Amino acid sequence: MKLTYYGHSSFAIELADGTRLLFDPFISPNEAASDIEVDAIEADFVLLTHGHADHVADAESILKRTGATLISNFEVAGWFGDKGIEKTHGMNHGGGYDFPFGRVKYVNAIHSSSMPDGSYGGNPGGFVIETPEGTFYVSGDTALHFDMKLIGERHRLDFALLCIGDNFTMGPADAAIAAEWVGAKKVVGTHYDTFPPIKIDHDQAKGAFAERGVELLLPAIGETLEL
Repeated sequence: MKLTYYGHSSFAIELADGTRLLFDPFISPNEAASDIEVDAIEADFVLLTHGHADHVADAESILKRTGATLISNFEVAGWFGDKGIEKTHGMNHGGGYDFPFGRVKYVNAIHSSSMPDGSYGGNPGGFVIETPEGTFYVSGDTALHFDMKLIGERHRLDFALLCIGDNFTMGPADAAIAAEWVGAKKVVGTHYDTFPPIKIDHDQAKGAFAERGVELLLPAIGETLEL
């Protein structure tokens, strides 16, 4: 599968059959992603980990333009439904659902969640996604927590996307432990460098993961990886 990074916590996964999964689209407000043409991004499914503006800023416009299906927690799905998004699928923690591209499970995250207008955004979460091409974990914004060990016990991951920016989420040291617990030997970092409080030292971050035998990938904005 192919992963294209759009900055902050936004990325797309393209499967071999052409299905496009877009996660947490915060692109147009991100100065570092100014070279990304948001209106050129295609998606079949848009997955949102929680309601904060730095994860949902471009979701409404992309959903309406592409006709993609929104997958998120029940409250976020309902909020977008009230905005005229017709194709939504609400989930909650511990639940899984079989979509045409594979199985999605909504898993725990320790963070907060509110919508851009201040309304309730439900509980934040992450996703474990099983496809015929492989299985991966998207942490969303979270602290390190013991539920991650359950992911490692119940799933065989090919890679993970973990927040590493510190201050609002795990930093590199905790994220490296998270990688170990979930059983991921390859990690793509998210939620770093966008704002001053989450600027990181890339070499130090990679070193923290390497100490635990994990490869940390920090792609450039707009870069596509084969995973």
